[in-house]
Amino acid sequence: MRKVAAIVEREKCHPERCQHECIKFDPLNRVGKEGFHIGPLGKSEIANEVVMEFHKISAKKCPFNAIKIINLPEKLDQEPVHRFGQNQFELFTLPTIKEKTAVGIIGRNGIGKSTALSILSGNLRPNLGNFANPASDEQIIEKYKRTIMGEYFLELLNKKLKLSYKPQRVELLTQAYEGKVKDLLKAVDERKVADQLVEELDLSNKKNSDIKDLSGGELQRLAIIAAISKKADVYYFDEPASFLDIVQRIKAAKVIKNLAKESSVIVVEHDLATLDYISDEIQIFYGEPAAYGVVSQSKAVSRGINEYLDGYLPDDNVRFRDYSIKFLQRTESHTVRPELLYKFNQMEKKLDDFNLTVDPGELKKGEVLCIMGANGLGKSTFLKLLAGQLTPDKGKVEKISFSYKPQYLQASNGKTVEDFLKKAAGQEFNTGWFKTNILEKLNIENILPNMMETLSGGELQKVLVAATLSSDAKLLILDEPSAFIDVEDRLKLAEVIREFVSRKAVSAIVVDHDIQFIDYLADSIIVFEGIPGREGKASGIHKKEDGMNKVLKILDITYRLDQRTLRPRINKPGSQLDSVQRKQGKYYAFN
Repeated sequence: MRKVAAIVEREKCHPERCQHECIKFDPLNRVGKEGFHIGPLGKSEIANEVVMEFHKISAKKCPFNAIKIINLPEKLDQEPVHRFGQNQFELFTLPTIKEKTAVGIIGRNGIGKSTALSILSGNLRPNLGNFANPASDEQIIEKYKRTIMGEYFLELLNKKLKLSYKPQRVELLTQAYEGKVKDLLKAVDERKVADQLVEELDLSNKKNSDIKDLSGGELQRLAIIAAISKKADVYYFDEPASFLDIVQRIKAAKVIKNLAKESSVIVVEHDLATLDYISDEIQIFYGEPAAYGVVSQSKAVSRGINEYLDGYLPDDNVRFRDYSIKFLQRTESHTVRPELLYKFNQMEKKLDDFNLTVDPGELKKGEVLCIMGANGLGKSTFLKLLAGQLTPDKGKVEKISFSYKPQYLQASNGKTVEDFLKKAAGQEFNTGWFKTNILEKLNIENILPNMMETLSGGELQKVLVAATLSSDAKLLILDEPSAFIDVEDRLKLAEVIREFVSRKAVSAIVVDHDIQFIDYLADSIIVFEGIPGREGKASGIHKKEDGMNKVLKILDITYRLDQRTLRPRINKPGSQLDSVQRKQGKYYAFN
């Protein structure tokens, strides 16, 4: 018999706002036994040992979609490594650490990747499934003593391991440390490499800055430098590409990859191109978001990423997704119409010591214009000029109805997702098209009852994009819409934006750093050049291939499309493909 588990998402469970449907419709309660009930925390719960398939009946009655009844894989017969509480998320296995190897971790949001890193780095103690009476050191060592991780946990619990951990939420650095960048790096620079890394990651001009004044990308680079500067047996990096532009992602990937030549490295990352570049091996997290997580054995990089995209692990005979992720190749501009929709003029803008110059350009109906380039060159400033949030010093912004999603996310507190989107979409919210092509494709339907302030970064991003698409504007302006979103949802997001632009015969301008996302989304590209923080130049609109080639030549890297999956991949420097593409001047090879 397959093992069945109940998961209650407590932030969605509101017994004071419902009729306790999960309790009333529970078959066990109806025959006088105890099934779902209100527990000590004031939320619905049920004992694990009594959960059965028929509890899906009562779970579906929950008006907030707070309850999941899931079937665990048949082979998953062990107790979890960690369980957060009654009917809460369970992590069943952990990644395997390899000496002088960069192990890349890939998986959906909410599947346990960050939890696993917290356990391995000693920041979270595994309770071996017993949250009421957590396991002792001896019990943890006994569990792992006959496995490849036995020696690791023995040394970890005896405090003989030196670990360095770059957390996911780098913005919290401003709360943990006060003072200047140079003072923090001086305090942690046990390997005497901080000065060199500051140069390689272009942070020299921020050494005398206060940490609290750094941008997200600057905090990310500082966190990476601080982690690498420590002497450690194992280095952990949780989403090191977040907040970084395409230039900085490759540079960060290079320094982490070099670190793996002499140390053990674990990297969790959603950006496949970055993960592909860094990793020597891949381990796949699978399971049910917010319910349970399992990690696969190590695989070769290309094979591991391809199996993840397929949703099937042949060695384990496990299908963890009922569809494959496809990178569809499309002809350029096939949705673009000949009619002109909008044009922007020559513009200049000075902000303190920064100068931005923009050459004129035109947008046609159905066109998606993507913007690429390093941070600090004025991409977001350009969007703010178009949105009327800034006024150009020279030039004029033509008026057009627009909808603008800014780079930094802000929740509309006190509203449910449904109320927020109904206000944004109006009558469109109730149409079948909106339900199928926005709510369902972006996985928003199941969070409609949630309060906006309780959403995760990825959920909030998708809701704000949906709201931007919901308006009756002729021009959509989206600043980094793929941030915080995992691989599956990024491609769906690109598809949704393209379909909306085509269906409505409007135009979109999108700033983003994910090569795969841009490749699927863009009809045309603007490349920003210049000196970050000092001057930026947008020198006109290019066809997609020309724009890709231009920005990658600046980066001094070459890309190709994987022949099997059509996903963009970075060529290894000096490889045959790299040399051939450079000779041909094709830094981005479409065929």
